[in-house]
Amino acid sequence: MKPTTLNRRVHYWLTVFVALPLLVMSATGVLLQLKKHAAWVQPPEAAGTPVGAGPAGGLAPASFGRLLASLRAVPEARVREWADVDRLDVRPAKGIVKAQTRGGVEVQLDLADGRVLHVAPRRSDVIEALHDGSFFGAWAKYGLFLPAGVLLAVLVGTGVVLFAHPLLRKRRRRLTPHAAPHGRARG
Repeated sequence: MKPTTLNRRVHYWLTVFVALPLLVMSATGVLLQLKKHAAWVQPPEAAGTPVGAGPAGGLAPASFGRLLASLRAVPEARVREWADVDRLDVRPAKGIVKAQTRGGVEVQLDLADGRVLHVAPRRSDVIEALHDGSFFGAWAKYGLFLPAGVLLAVLVGTGVVLFAHPLLRKRRRRLTPHAAPHGRARG
């Protein structure tokens, strides 16, 4: 089998196997690139009271008890105890605490007094899990999405060859002395 034919077949059949995972990775990758600009993906950051601001060293941060009380007061967050909170993202310079609940809601709290600044669903974590395949389980992440990423590199390589081969052939014809087409003598 000629190398060109083999290259074309490899490119053709790999496309069949990687098309769906690559479509998911591409779409979610675009959403993740835009997450700071799309409130639907990730809530915009509210402004709080920076800790340490002011002439005398500023305000002390709110206690964890106060933060939990504020989270409990937000019905859509469905927080009763710390086990209902997935993580806290503390931003002292901006004066906010982003509390991400296990239910996918982000509650932004003022770091100085614990008051609620913003409440919205946070979809970027789900989109990221879709992007890397972990949403479907470890079998999909390592058995489908990882190989699809590797095969994408092969597809890019075979695609470059498919693109460049006709151009190189055309260039070679231009640079070689005029020969008779199909082996016939000129005359």
